[in-house]
Amino acid sequence: MIPSLDAAPLSPTQRANLIEAAAHAQVSDHLWQAALGSDSTADPTAPEPAANTPDRFDLTQLLALFDARHGGAARPSPLDALASDPATCPPAGDAATHHLGPNAIHASTLQAAADRSGIPGAALAAIVQAEAAKDSGGRWNCYSRNPRSSAAGLGQFLGGTWQSLAEKPGSWLNGVAQAHGWLDSTGRVRAESKAAVLALRYDPTAAIQSIADYARSNLDTLRRAGVAVGTDPATIARSAYLGHHLGPGDMVRFFKGGLDDARARTLLTAQIGHSGAGRAIAASGDARAAHRAWLTAYVARNVQPQRFA
Repeated sequence: MIPSLDAAPLSPTQRANLIEAAAHAQVSDHLWQAALGSDSTADPTAPEPAANTPDRFDLTQLLALFDARHGGAARPSPLDALASDPATCPPAGDAATHHLGPNAIHASTLQAAADRSGIPGAALAAIVQAEAAKDSGGRWNCYSRNPRSSAAGLGQFLGGTWQSLAEKPGSWLNGVAQAHGWLDSTGRVRAESKAAVLALRYDPTAAIQSIADYARSNLDTLRRAGVAVGTDPATIARSAYLGHHLGPGDMVRFFKGGLDDARARTLLTAQIGHSGAGRAIAASGDARAAHRAWLTAYVARNVQPQRFA
């Protein structure tokens, strides 16, 4: 149901666009829930993300797309327990679009990554929005860090994952590594070059291009595994984000319902703590169902490419 709102100040075209966007968002949510085998209605017993999780995108937020200022503050994702750095990203391009709000400086980089990878720019922006810390104005912080792991940058890439992208033929990062002589004769990152490779996680262009490569790789992995991936930006973004969050192996098992109870319990505990996981598991009946309910709800709530369409 589209929430009631006084849309009188809007032109007929703007009102129509709002209704279409809100309806599309709801349909995408239903398709996403159905694709994962989850009921589309909220389960009152399902665990909720931490209190600072951004609220579900609704019609009120859609109105902000028509405000050139778009100055609402976004909050860091609890998924990564990011430690914000006062410094924010340097400009990554000179294109401007109000759909990206304070992050319009990244428009040209997102478009370039989309053109190269085939992943919609709105989907890439949604993944960054879910991963990166933000400053008080909602600007993505390219120096985002996770104090509990090696995750860093706009894409919150772990060191090992980032290095594997640098070593993967055909990736954007592999091309940079080759150009700088950071790879040995076998295509592996040289020991003395590892620090330079990992430092690129804080470069917004490198991060966005690598998010696109990783998303493309994870979606291809799903298709090879026989998992149907839709073509709309919301499904693409959320499916790719699950790979970004879980890793390719657990991603495939998650889509096929094959995460075992022990693994699901470990993953859920890492996200909502031991006591929260215990309550969720007791309410759902088993760890696999509890983890699926939490992660499905979290991704649907936080990965919203329609905000950037």
